[in-house]
Amino acid sequence: MPTAQPAPTIEGPFMDNPAEIRRATTVAELVAAQHLYDGPARAEWAARFLAADGHLMLIAYVAGVPAGFVSGIEMLHPDKGTEMCLYELAVDDPHRRRGIGRALTQALVAVARERGCYDMWVGVDLDNDAAQATYRSAGAVDDERFATLTWTFDTAE
Repeated sequence: MPTAQPAPTIEGPFMDNPAEIRRATTVAELVAAQHLYDGPARAEWAARFLAADGHLMLIAYVAGVPAGFVSGIEMLHPDKGTEMCLYELAVDDPHRRRGIGRALTQALVAVARERGCYDMWVGVDLDNDAAQATYRSAGAVDDERFATLTWTFDTAE
């Protein structure tokens, strides 16, 4: 697997919202962005995320505060090579519709290309028009061949 490369630092303004995008490299950075996640961050999970080969998070900062993030996971298969999965994208409400989601997505695309990935993909809910518009504005196309089937496990926390 390729060695970890730093993400490009991309500076705004993205429309009317000045931002800087940086790769998270510390547990503190991941925990500081927890207001953007679905739930609170756990330091032990953040450390495991950072230690895992092929896992990365890019965070957009506005005035030094996390305003959005994108996480990516490299997947490698013996007959296909490496692809990047855009795992999750979020932008804080006050910063939406200012190009930060597109910029984060484009930054992850740049990292995927730098790492030699043959493609990047994301699963999107069919009724999530905002996400679909963001990904399309960053160059993605719908291949109309994807269904998601899920196994749910009870886990002790």
